[in-house]
Amino acid sequence: MSTPPEQRQPPRRPVLEPTHVVRRRRTEALAELVREFRENESRPPEPVHEPIVVHVEPPTADEATEELPPVPSRGRRARPADDGLTLRRAALVVGVTAAALMGFGAALLLPGPGNDGAAQRAAAPPHRSPAAVAPAERQSTDPDGPGTLREGDSGPEVTELQQRLLRVPDIYDHGSTDGRYDATLAAAVARFQLWYGIRGDETGVYGNDTRRDLESRATL
Repeated sequence: MSTPPEQRQPPRRPVLEPTHVVRRRRTEALAELVREFRENESRPPEPVHEPIVVHVEPPTADEATEELPPVPSRGRRARPADDGLTLRRAALVVGVTAAALMGFGAALLLPGPGNDGAAQRAAAPPHRSPAAVAPAERQSTDPDGPGTLREGDSGPEVTELQQRLLRVPDIYDHGSTDGRYDATLAAAVARFQLWYGIRGDETGVYGNDTRRDLESRATL
């Protein structure tokens, strides 16, 4: 019998081992730095320059003052010297003008012949005291309405206001009822307006809006 041919095995591939590539280190830069460092150490230290203060004497008055050359005139006329005549003329004109104005004003103020001021006194309205005029005028022109009370007033209406405020808690505690509208009463009215949101009247003034609200809250 014929023998079978021998089976050939495939050739084995060589096993490659990992190789490490060693790069050359760049030592040139490091060597350069070391060399510069050694050169700097071997150099002598640079001298330190110290500031030197130089005292300079101030210039004298003769040296500081220097006379400038005269400026040549360019066709200007020389100003004539004033001999005082122009000033005397100006003073005379001013005096005459002032005297004329004073005479004219005196003529306007002096009464004419036969006019002793009786006509002016007769035409003038009779004098009335502010106390007598104030209530009537205030009632007709007061923006808070007629019968408005404010600081400085007095009378039975003020007493009624004080009594009503005493009935409202923490508004006019231990207040007086003397019938005088003083600063304490004005402060109490202002406090009442602030607490109850009354905006129609001035602060501290007892006007129509404050009166209606107070009368609805405190009855006598």
